[in-house]
Amino acid sequence: MDHVHAIKEFIIAEFIPDIQVTQLDDDYDLIAGGVIDSINLLRVITWLENRFDIPLDEVEIAEKNFASVTAICEFVDRAAPARQPAGIHTERFGT
Repeated sequence: MDHVHAIKEFIIAEFIPDIQVTQLDDDYDLIAGGVIDSINLLRVITWLENRFDIPLDEVEIAEKNFASVTAICEFVDRAAPARQPAGIHTERFGT
């Protein structure tokens, strides 16, 4: 869950600019707390798609995946394509 800081920064910048990153608890219910409504949810989903290269047409979009920073991080971990550093190949030839 190394995406926590980036996700918190986005949520705060877009929806609750009056608080600091450290003030937003990872498990705070963003939907029940009124931070993310249906319109804001679309903004979050679009940002996640662009930021983490998530193929949205291939993943389940459910409200529970966006209820908290923790839930969003878990969604990103499941949905973002696996990335490998450049120059590393997992295929073995001639074996």
